[in-house]
Amino acid sequence: MLKIGIIGVGTVGASVANILKDNKDIITARAGCELVPTIGVVNNLSKDRGVSIELTDDIDRVLNDDSIDIVVELMGGIEKPYEVVKKALEKGKAVVTANKALLAYHRYELQDLAGDTPFEYEAAVAGGIPIINALREGLTANHIQSIRGIMNGTCNYMLTKMINEGVDYDTILQESQELGYAEADPTFDVGGFDAAHKLLILGSIAYGIDAKPEDILIEGIENIAPEDIDFANEFNYSIKLLTIAKKVADEIELRVHPVFIPNSEMISKVDGVMNGVSVIGDKVGETMYYGPGAGGDATASAVIANIVDIARRGKGSPMLGFEKAHGEDLKLMPKDNIITKYYLRLRVEDKVGVLARVSKILGDKNISIEKMIQKPLNETCAHLLLSTHKCVEKDIVEALKTIEEAGAVTASPVMIRIED
Repeated sequence: MLKIGIIGVGTVGASVANILKDNKDIITARAGCELVPTIGVVNNLSKDRGVSIELTDDIDRVLNDDSIDIVVELMGGIEKPYEVVKKALEKGKAVVTANKALLAYHRYELQDLAGDTPFEYEAAVAGGIPIINALREGLTANHIQSIRGIMNGTCNYMLTKMINEGVDYDTILQESQELGYAEADPTFDVGGFDAAHKLLILGSIAYGIDAKPEDILIEGIENIAPEDIDFANEFNYSIKLLTIAKKVADEIELRVHPVFIPNSEMISKVDGVMNGVSVIGDKVGETMYYGPGAGGDATASAVIANIVDIARRGKGSPMLGFEKAHGEDLKLMPKDNIITKYYLRLRVEDKVGVLARVSKILGDKNISIEKMIQKPLNETCAHLLLSTHKCVEKDIVEALKTIEEAGAVTASPVMIRIED
């Protein structure tokens, strides 16, 4: 029998406790021993959690109880959970966490501290999709060439509705908040930070890159407008908030931002609140993982899978993952060195010579236009919607700055990257 303490009995924590109880027989058979949720830690003892386990507001009740074998950390946040997980590992307790923010900042320190003590985190990325296990075990024979993921259901739901139903950003954000998909302060989701934390975890497993959120390119969906969707529809693209990890020579791109992606790509078909991850290995080719990326039961399913794994392997079998790739010295690619295609939305005066002026500025940076649409806004202004051939991030950024400073536009340019 293994006793489990759950620190943070919210939606996911309550699901963990209840699934362990409701599916006790099948879980025991699969784990090889009984898994008993014994105590849960909450901030507010007066709130009904819908669980039958004992509740306390004292974390030390779990950390100092020698009979607790596994600590499940579901607190949220970074520094306080870090201290809690450190103490649990120092006391030799196995730890399972779903905390992607914690791992985005402290994964390597915690792995070093864990040593031979199990420290598992499948639920931290893409909820019920076993993508971490796929990278660690199913694809171990492969050099990972790229990972592309839709890993924030809130953004994916909003973009799906904007594209399919023509809903504007502000309207769909309000609807998402009313439905409970977006928080009252949605910045963490719509700004790309939630997805970035998950990307950093996958990047570490695939490439051994110890980067922090501040080191990588992160952009959100706040600037997506109907004109961008018109361009996407015209040229058979979808717009997705995509997490991208890509090996280019001895460097790794890690970036999160909206992209135009061809409708022919499998990952472009991941709609609504669902998540999807595409992984390309040098031997297996593309594999695709699809499922619910959030929700109590889906995330709890991944937590319990880790608990069962610990029960099967024993407490002396740590979860590996954050190591340097053997024989490789991979570095994080600087943001300015990324090479891709770009979409530009430029608000300009509707008069002769404007397009030539824009084209010259782009040409001076060796940037050529691939496609273009002009859409009148009123009697004096129009939108130039154009896409470029592949170019360097630094060059497109400098070109847009020059376009704005030269007065060639009447509003700040908008840029979206194209992945095809």
